[in-house]
Amino acid sequence: MLLFYVRHGDPIYVPDSLTPLGLRQAEAIGKRLAMFGVDEIYSSTSERAKLTAKPLCELLKKDMTLLDFANENHAWRDLTCFRPDGTSRTWLFSDEETVSLFNTPEIYDLGQRWYEHPAFNEEKYAEEKYKEGIERIREYSRDFLLSLGYERVGAGKYRVVKENEGRVALFAHAGFGLAFLSELVGIPYPAFTSHFDMCHSGLTVIEFKNEGGFAYPKILTLSSDAHLYKEGLPTRYNGREPF
Repeated sequence: MLLFYVRHGDPIYVPDSLTPLGLRQAEAIGKRLAMFGVDEIYSSTSERAKLTAKPLCELLKKDMTLLDFANENHAWRDLTCFRPDGTSRTWLFSDEETVSLFNTPEIYDLGQRWYEHPAFNEEKYAEEKYKEGIERIREYSRDFLLSLGYERVGAGKYRVVKENEGRVALFAHAGFGLAFLSELVGIPYPAFTSHFDMCHSGLTVIEFKNEGGFAYPKILTLSSDAHLYKEGLPTRYNGREPF
């Protein structure tokens, strides 16, 4: 099986939608995936994710299946912290102090139980629910993969319970997606989110190859924006200046 994970296009967060550029990005990724052929299309319940999936659905004449667990609102509730000013929040992986903490030997030694580090009892973190958030994503991701034929039996290891040669697309978000992918491949959240990122409409390709009855998901491409080049669209990384 190939799993295509797509971050939504250039967003309008309030109200939840896409900018004109985001709509063009959605058309571009739709054309790209239609060339591959996709058997099943899933989307977060957010409008920006659904709008990004819509062109592919129209090209292939397929309906999308909505997955509320992939909605970024849930991840935002559980995997954020207070900014230094103490009045607003940001993702853990966007906070300079937290990224520094994430890359300490103590956090690496804790592995998947990183949230047990005593630093996360400090005021800027104490109101958040890191363990519950990670376990929620793990549980729902496990059920989603099982529905596709892969039973999670360990970190990054799946038993093939139903042979699946299909191609599956999931349209969602970066904040959720980084946690989802870290669970998928068994790399602890601090390490994964500190060192990987996703661009708007970026395409991540994960291969589930049957190896003696087991699959070890491998990321073949992470957040590729080749479709933007193909359509002559700006390739500024999440709105930043070009590299």
